[in-house]
Amino acid sequence: MPTPFTIAVADQDVSDLKNRLAATRFPQALDGVGWDYGMEEGFLRKFVAYWGSEYDWRAAEARLNSFAQFTEVVDGETVHFVHVKGRGTTNVPLLLANGWPSNFVELLPLVPLLTEPVDGQAFDLIIPSLPGYGFSSQPTVPGMNLSRVAPLWAEVMTRLGYDKFLVSGSDMGAGAVMALVRDFPQRLIGAHYVNVYFGFPKPDDATPEEEAYFERSNYWAFTEGAYAMIQGTKPATLAVGLNDSPAGLAAWILEKFHSWSDNGGDIANAFEMEDLATILSVYWFTRTIGSSVRLYKEAFADAELPRKPARHEVPHGIMLPLHDNPAPRAWGERNLWNIVRWNELSAGGHFPALELPEEMARDIRAFHRQIA
Repeated sequence: MPTPFTIAVADQDVSDLKNRLAATRFPQALDGVGWDYGMEEGFLRKFVAYWGSEYDWRAAEARLNSFAQFTEVVDGETVHFVHVKGRGTTNVPLLLANGWPSNFVELLPLVPLLTEPVDGQAFDLIIPSLPGYGFSSQPTVPGMNLSRVAPLWAEVMTRLGYDKFLVSGSDMGAGAVMALVRDFPQRLIGAHYVNVYFGFPKPDDATPEEEAYFERSNYWAFTEGAYAMIQGTKPATLAVGLNDSPAGLAAWILEKFHSWSDNGGDIANAFEMEDLATILSVYWFTRTIGSSVRLYKEAFADAELPRKPARHEVPHGIMLPLHDNPAPRAWGERNLWNIVRWNELSAGGHFPALELPEEMARDIRAFHRQIA
């Protein structure tokens, strides 16, 4: 049986965070460069002041604890997850998976939107924390990649009594969903993705749309992707600074939320500061930033990740936010079987559960209606 879980951060840890934020040593910055050189100094100073003085962790902790949380130990790994049952006359089990630089907090806006019934239909939501993220355990030996996450989550769903279930994932979470599709297709009602994985092998017969997509993606990798190379090669080096300095942690993560979201130049247009502070606080209090970035190195070494699965009957739905370098349909059809829904949004970035939760919930519902 799952073990009920309650977040309870010690008072001394909350005080330590505030003290560290108050003692931040900000580096010298250039005038007038905005975000062009990375984290913008003015925003970081404002956020550090907010996180250290205005933000109320206890209120956030109570809000998080209002969602039923549990842990299960599977093959020696503790899997933390939110489990909220739907209120419909029929409820479909739905596993939601986030990626980096986020954690389960990103997906919580979807809970009320998907557990309340529409035409009698609602969802039982299961939101697991990836290994090394938040309140899941931190792997102690190499090799805990996304392919190994899939059986952990499949076993959790078995223990919850769900023989078949729907899945939806983005970023690293989408990689775990891909592994579920590959290794447990008989368990899945359908698979819903935010965008299409870029790392599949490039073909010799690419369409013009695919060639343009590759060019955009390569430019993005050159201008935005250095973080992934660091995390995918030397994560332990990076982890020391991020685990020791909350301001450094904020700079590393929030620069990504700024660059990857649809915010018109102002991060506050896409996110509530409280949500960002809560995501950061989960990393900080659990000391899991190092194990979260280490997943990149594990993923890069996972030879199974970019392999197209054997033909299967799992229906796929793809939602593509406008500002998340959306893949062309030809790329999706080339690398995924059985795409039944392809929805190109007119807005949104890399974090639709926070940026456009109503739109994401509608898309999941529409996908399920198509395959039910």
